[in-house]
Amino acid sequence: MTSYLTLLQSAQGNAQMMQMIMLVGIIAVFYFFMIRPQTKKAKEAKNFQTNLQKGDKVVTIAGIHGKIDKVNEDNTLQLEVSPGSYLKIEKSAISMEWSKQLNGAAADKK
Repeated sequence: MTSYLTLLQSAQGNAQMMQMIMLVGIIAVFYFFMIRPQTKKAKEAKNFQTNLQKGDKVVTIAGIHGKIDKVNEDNTLQLEVSPGSYLKIEKSAISMEWSKQLNGAAADKK
């Protein structure tokens, strides 16, 4: 009877160890497939927004196309949407993906 209890306790210990390993595995999967790529993308977007300069063609997250006329110190831009027509927008309103796609399409046409 004592050997049966020892065997049962050993099996329970192994089951707890397997649960711990599975939990660590799930956390690792979430980190490498969800958290890390999202953090990397956010860092790229922040870098893109800080490097915006006069003359860049951009698209806002609302879909407004324009050319940067002035970069202000208060994290805003003056965007020329048509000749003589300007909008003041936040830098964070610029879409990195759409702006790169616009500039990539313009480079393909040349």
